[in-house]
Amino acid sequence: MDVHSKETRSYNMSQIRSANTRPEVLVRKHLHHQGFRFRLNTKTLPGKPDIVLNKYRTVIFVHGCFWHGHTECKYFRLPKTNTKFWTEKIEGNIRRDNIKQDELTTAGWRVIILWECELKNVQKAETAYKKLIESLKKLPITTA
Repeated sequence: MDVHSKETRSYNMSQIRSANTRPEVLVRKHLHHQGFRFRLNTKTLPGKPDIVLNKYRTVIFVHGCFWHGHTECKYFRLPKTNTKFWTEKIEGNIRRDNIKQDELTTAGWRVIILWECELKNVQKAETAYKKLIESLKKLPITTA
């Protein structure tokens, strides 16, 4: 049994955004502050990546731990109600993520995944940002 009424649950779910989430905005601010320029949610690329760094031929996905099935994470917990639906939904998301990442890699793009849980804690976030910036600075700049 759900702890919320159907109307409350419906409202809560309607407030979940697919773009411009808090973790995405934080990553974008950090990248911009470090001098990186990028495009957002480019529809012409498979999977409509959250951040596209054309200059480095790199895309960044900022995945929510629940929606993308981050099973190693303490924030991922399969709901106890309607479990079959949520299992199928999350497994479908994971399959689609893998297909889109393969398409991007085949097309010559580097794919970086950042997880929501990596950005929740200030120390963890700083470590993730540092790692991200270091890996981007090591990449060759493309002219095409």
